[in-house]
Amino acid sequence: MASLFSGEAERALALSQALYRQRIVILCVLALLMTGCASTSRVGGGPGADGHRTASAAGQADDEDSWLEAGANGLVAARDKLRSALHRVYQSWAGTPYRYGGESREGVDCSSFVQQTLDTVESFELPRTTVEQARIGLSISKSDLRIGDLVFFKTGRLSRHVGIYLGQGRFMHASSSAGVTISRLDNVYWRHHYWQSRRVTADRGPSGLEPASL
Repeated sequence: MASLFSGEAERALALSQALYRQRIVILCVLALLMTGCASTSRVGGGPGADGHRTASAAGQADDEDSWLEAGANGLVAARDKLRSALHRVYQSWAGTPYRYGGESREGVDCSSFVQQTLDTVESFELPRTTVEQARIGLSISKSDLRIGDLVFFKTGRLSRHVGIYLGQGRFMHASSSAGVTISRLDNVYWRHHYWQSRRVTADRGPSGLEPASL
């Protein structure tokens, strides 16, 4: 009897172990299948909340890039338009002799030339004298100059001079020695007598769009 009981017990134990091994194999197969499905969903960006969010974020980034590019292109176009307008005015005045208090092609002083130029290209009315022009608008640093900004100089104990910045370190003005001309800010004389710069017209974009090149 003891031997028979022992044999039945061994067979039951062996069957239990076999069933256990089968369950382990089945669980491993299921785990592998689930892992494969999850990996496919992540890599392929298939349907689901995560895939939708990723596509939406990419679309939003594209929209922001397009908006920034359009804004930058608009600022460049506005800068180029202003530069062309200033050069057209300069060409019509170039060589006009300097005359203190003058306001015509027969003779013009620096503040009148600047006043008439900004009125022509920007419909902006400046005060008549250099001292008054130096009191309006926004004071800016020399390194922040952009096309259309005003540059001022102290040319004597009480005398002041003004010109309009054209970009690339150049400005146009009515010089007492050369009449209406274009000069450079890094010229020894103008660098020595430089006083201040002011922005008197509407802001035309972020700082640094047209930095001074001296």
